[in-house]
Amino acid sequence: MEQEIVALDNRTDEATKILLQNVVDRKRKFDRYKSQHLLSVWITIGLSSIHLYFLYLHVLKPYSYSFAEVFSMYVQNPANLYFLIFTVGAYGLMILLKEKREKAEKEYHALRCEIVDRSKDLWKKEEEWKNRHIIFQMMKKKYDINLYHESK
Repeated sequence: MEQEIVALDNRTDEATKILLQNVVDRKRKFDRYKSQHLLSVWITIGLSSIHLYFLYLHVLKPYSYSFAEVFSMYVQNPANLYFLIFTVGAYGLMILLKEKREKAEKEYHALRCEIVDRSKDLWKKEEEWKNRHIIFQMMKKKYDINLYHESK
């Protein structure tokens, strides 16, 4: 469990601490998939650009006088097949990571919204209710998790 969450001591009960830790874990998972997806997007763009530049230099420019000759030269060079496989593979990875990112985002926001909805139940005592803004500020400052309201 995170040191900041453990240090809350009497401001909240143990179940709420576990709930806060879960939302921190899901936020990290979402951020990890978000950065992996962004990296895969740039890799796909880079591979596509290199592939198209390679095609322009070695196939389109020298054999642009005939479509049949362009097609013939494209099929004869095995590097074109490898470039195409890597580019399509990077695109597939990008789509897969996008789906994982969206799933992690839904899980994170669902748990965050549940904490916002159940805040009256989680901080029942008067003293806990008065100190909950300290917890919310810590979560916002340390983990960039907004527990004040449900909107993103």
